[in-house]
Order: sequence, then C-alpha cells, then structure tokens
Amino acid sequence: MSNLELYVLPGCPYCAKVETKLDELGLDYEEHEVPRSHADRDEVEAVSGQTGVPVLVDPDNDVEGMPESDDIVAYLDEQYGN
Repeated sequence: MSNLELYVLPGCPYCAKVETKLDELGLDYEEHEVPRSHADRDEVEAVSGQTGVPVLVDPDNDVEGMPESDDIVAYLDEQYGN
C-alpha cells in the first residue's frame, strides 16, 4: 500500500496520462482536484512550488511535489514497475 497523492484538474490530458500509469501499475492513490484558476491553486503551490498539474507526492520515497507528467510516469515505472 502506497501513500501516493496526485494533484489533478479534470479534463487535463497530462493528468490523465499519469492516472493511466497509476492504474496500469495497480497503485492506489489519493486524488486532489485543483481549481481551474491558477491563482486559486494555493494547495498545489505549497506542495510543489508551482501551480501546474499534475503533481505527484510520494512521502514513502521523499517525493514532496514532482511536476511534469513525463517525469512522473518515468518515476512510477522506475519505482513501482516490475
């Protein structure tokens, strides 16, 4: 069981890419929906230092706020893939 958290915006294709990878790997995660307006994304900014999504948090591996879907997918493959 992992403690993964993912900050997403519904309809975001980059977020969907990460969600697909999480599902492929059978990983449970807590999803946090962010507001549409970047100005209202205080929570994700506090975690990652920026307001874009997706952002992954993996406290079990000291990942405090990883942005960029390609980086997240590569990390998930490396850390949790077979």
